[in-house]
Amino acid sequence: MEQFGRLFIIVGVIFIVVGIILTYSDALSFLKLGRLPGDIAIKRDNIRIYFPITTSILLSAVLTLILYLLRK
Repeated sequence: MEQFGRLFIIVGVIFIVVGIILTYSDALSFLKLGRLPGDIAIKRDNIRIYFPITTSILLSAVLTLILYLLRK
């Protein structure tokens, strides 16, 4: 049960960090997340399709590194 408690704490901290980032995203606009080279945006008449491929890979790498460091 102790492992589940730690997992919930880590997930909670991640949610808090994501919430803070979304709240203050205007102040963090210099990061250009969502507009990186490799992100695909298709704009047609009334349709917008967006595939944030590079942003997803970058966030995945950062979260993997953070979780790796927390497990040590």
